Amino acid sequence: MGARHTWLALALCALLSATTGAAADDAAHRAGPQAPVRIAFMPDVHFHDVHATFEPGTFEGVANPRTGQRATIRTMQAQLTSTRLFNENAFAFLAALDDAVARGVRIIALPGDFSDDGQPVHMRGLVRILDTYADRYGIEFFAVPGNHDPVRPHDQPGGKPDYLGRNPQTGTLGPQPVYSRGGHAACRDAAGSTQPGPAGPVYCTEDVRHLGHAGITAALAGHGFMPEPQYRYYATPYSTYGSGDYDFERAREQAQWSNRVSTVCHDRAGDQAPQPAEALCAQLPDASYVVEPVEGLWLVGLDANVYLPTGGDAFTGSGNHGYDQMRRHKPHVIAWLADVVARGAAEGKQVIAFSHFPMAEFFNGASDDIGTVLGAEAMQLARRPANATTGALAQTGLRVHVGGHMHLNDIAVHRTPDGHALFNIQAPSLAAYVPAYTLMTVEGVDRVDVQTVRVETVPGFDAFFDLYREERATSAAARWDPAILEAGDYRSFARDALTELVRLRLLDADWPCDLRALVRSPLTGADLLVLSQLPDTMTLRSWMTASASGAPPALAACLADTAHATPGPAAPGTEAAIEEARDRVGRLAGERQLSLEALADWTMFDLAVDMMRLANAGDLAFDDIPASRLAQYALLADLFTADGAAPAATGNALAAETPVVALLRGRVGPLLGIVRQLATGAPTAHVRLDLVNGEVLDLAPDAASHAPARNGRTRPASQRPAPAMR
Repeated sequence: MGARHTWLALALCALLSATTGAAADDAAHRAGPQAPVRIAFMPDVHFHDVHATFEPGTFEGVANPRTGQRATIRTMQAQLTSTRLFNENAFAFLAALDDAVARGVRIIALPGDFSDDGQPVHMRGLVRILDTYADRYGIEFFAVPGNHDPVRPHDQPGGKPDYLGRNPQTGTLGPQPVYSRGGHAACRDAAGSTQPGPAGPVYCTEDVRHLGHAGITAALAGHGFMPEPQYRYYATPYSTYGSGDYDFERAREQAQWSNRVSTVCHDRAGDQAPQPAEALCAQLPDASYVVEPVEGLWLVGLDANVYLPTGGDAFTGSGNHGYDQMRRHKPHVIAWLADVVARGAAEGKQVIAFSHFPMAEFFNGASDDIGTVLGAEAMQLARRPANATTGALAQTGLRVHVGGHMHLNDIAVHRTPDGHALFNIQAPSLAAYVPAYTLMTVEGVDRVDVQTVRVETVPGFDAFFDLYREERATSAAARWDPAILEAGDYRSFARDALTELVRLRLLDADWPCDLRALVRSPLTGADLLVLSQLPDTMTLRSWMTASASGAPPALAACLADTAHATPGPAAPGTEAAIEEARDRVGRLAGERQLSLEALADWTMFDLAVDMMRLANAGDLAFDDIPASRLAQYALLADLFTADGAAPAATGNALAAETPVVALLRGRVGPLLGIVRQLATGAPTAHVRLDLVNGEVLDLAPDAASHAPARNGRTRPASQRPAPAMR
């Protein structure tokens, strides 16, 4: 071979080698985890140590005759009027951890509210559990703060009025006050003691103070808040190194909290009261971090808490702030997120973010209608991020985020005009309905499978039922239905707890007066159909004064004028019109393929509960709502809104001369429409996130038969078979 040919051959070999090397580098950059990695997300555990040891001389709990242990629990009345359970969720957390271990999970993320309120007594119990599972099974936990941990940036007085205990003077089982110094007048200067109170003893202990950021993060330093030697990479928004020059000792030095602070200013824009011209500013720690626990996977834990200084050592809470306030007060963290995503893509990492707060709409696009019908503050709508905020987060390039805070189960996709798609997964709470956790399987850079694992069988979930029965019998404060104690498993218990929450709290807190009156009445679906056939001229006044009309008396107090409240004769022809409407509904039901008997099987209260089930659990609520009833809701929604009438604003009280059909069209019809919208979200039981096309692919075995039809880009698994799990 001549010199020229030799040179050409060498050049060709060099070119091929370079091309092959570049392709290999590109493949490596797109590698991500090379074997399936399973990550469990368990937000909103709200752990309360039900067998805690308080400091001597203070609260000892109550002896449990069923187990022989002393129970340090809250009253049943307290937890059934809260959006979270306080007691049984401790057992559910253990059951979920055991389930995750059995599935081969070795990475568990805790997206905030892992404790009740960051009290030392509960943090100690939580850390014992995390340490045990880490030591016994090799679990790596990664926590980020929630609005309950910490409640405020610094330690605060805390306590509760309703621990379950016996009054030492009467022996009666009921609520007992347990507070830290400053949390109760009796504990002003006394800690580690029992003090006399107006209704009995007050237990004073620093074990129930609310720990601030320093106490929370110190307790969980080994569970995500600080780098560990086994991590392949760990950095914060304040680190000066990259993954290429990573060194553990350097990471540990730069992760000290003195280096992880940002200035947060409260300009008090929008405050009604006159304020000083200057903004209030404070330097606060930020617990955000990125960690590489296994090769190819970057988990980004975002501290989305925003506490605004209000003067002195006082701050606002962060419950309703979330990412809207993050954009305004901690924009550098969002800029850092964009940088992490870009670097991760360049280095072939699969980037998954998690935080306590939602990044997107969580009610399947029904939030605006909920605000119109129930009110702008109903159903925690203040926690919904603005659409512009979600768009800004999608623009960072982040593709997958897992949030908590809302205690609900949902998957939403936000797409931007320039092609970004952000999947926001709202992982459910083990302390609410439906009790479950999110199990994610990641492989490569484009495959993310998500399962919602129901936690139904929980050993010991009924351990305190005998105590609850005694509480119900002896405590004047207990107003809950004892039938809940017939629950056969934890899922049923959580389901019935939601029903009681609706009855005991949410109707009063969230529902307008007229709808609340309807929901608390015996009105059935069949009665609603009758009302839809009343003449347009029949007013609420006439309906309410007619004999045997079925109108709820409580509606009288909800109307703008109350002259009709005094009983009087019905307008001429009212009773006849009602009877004619009853005669017509048989024919109408046949035309609409409705069964009057089936419509009579559910009440307005059932409708309200089903709405909250769907809002909380999404498609997982279908097990508790008959498909036939969902179909009836949809048909009635069409019937009641056939004329296109807009929902009546919740702040506008109806007049006594309002037609009855207007109540249906303006209140009940839109409510049924909300139920239908909540029932048609993306599937969550078992899905694949198509990160390329921004679609949710249903992998559930019965995907093709899911009902009702779903909104959004969702395809059944049959259109894209799932590869076998290795």
